[in-house]
Amino acid sequence: MSNEKDNQYLLRNRPPSEKLVDVGFKNLAVILASMVAVVLFFILIVVFQGSLESMGRYGWQFLNTSDWNPVDDEYGAGAAIYGTLVTSLLSLLIAVPLGVGTAIFITENIIPRRIRDVIGVMVELLAAIPSVVLGLWAIFVLEPFIRPVLELLYQLFNWIPFFSTPPMGPGTIPAVLILVVMILPIITAISRDSLNQVPQKLRQAAYGIGTTRWGAIMNVMLPAAVSGIVGGVMLALGRAMGETMAVTMIIGNSNNFSISLLAPGNTIAAMLANQFGEADGSQVSSLMYAAFILIIMTLAVNIFAQWLVKRLSLKY
Repeated sequence: MSNEKDNQYLLRNRPPSEKLVDVGFKNLAVILASMVAVVLFFILIVVFQGSLESMGRYGWQFLNTSDWNPVDDEYGAGAAIYGTLVTSLLSLLIAVPLGVGTAIFITENIIPRRIRDVIGVMVELLAAIPSVVLGLWAIFVLEPFIRPVLELLYQLFNWIPFFSTPPMGPGTIPAVLILVVMILPIITAISRDSLNQVPQKLRQAAYGIGTTRWGAIMNVMLPAAVSGIVGGVMLALGRAMGETMAVTMIIGNSNNFSISLLAPGNTIAAMLANQFGEADGSQVSSLMYAAFILIIMTLAVNIFAQWLVKRLSLKY
């Protein structure tokens, strides 16, 4: 009888008011989703139009030159592009093992649940710290603490181009480390959620065939959650490329190109934050050109992330 009643309910004629509500909700959802694309499109258009003057004047040379001289109207974002890529990739290289390891430590029954919950809350609180506070911490605590290590690196490995300049306080390595602190909660939180969503049957099946805990983690849990973990890593990379305040306060803001990680550097976001308020004339267009490059880099990272997540989801 219950099945017959359910079928009658499903096959009943719906009143026009219900259909109108469904159509209205669908149209509202489409409009709200389209607003995101419209906003992004207008941002691209405004930045692109503002950079047309510098695009026509400097062309591709803007990408590989580091001259930034408002007096002579000579501009190049090579040093800032290099700093953006180096700080983002190096911070990701350090943060990914730490973040995924912390997520495994939280999700697996390695320690009592109360301690795991406390660590999880602390990771979430770390993400809530304002970037300007982290920048001040980097200036007064982080950089003085690692300065002896940087001096030792220079003394031992100054024959390597990446350590060829003496440390002078603010520089690329302190900026990398502060970015690690900022993107670590993102990687940890998304990796933890991805691992928690893996069905328990997979873990139990791995234990049933005689594997160890770490064998189950490495061969079953991580492959099953790899698409979500990679999505979190790419999201963290986009955050690192666009981070402004903390990096501006500790990287040194030097437009002189140097391959050394111990020397002061610059990023596109830091350059925009430092110079846009006082920019005038062709400098505004050059900054818009740099901003357009940053947007394209960020979009490329997101597109690559979507493609990679889809491939990994199909594979695993």
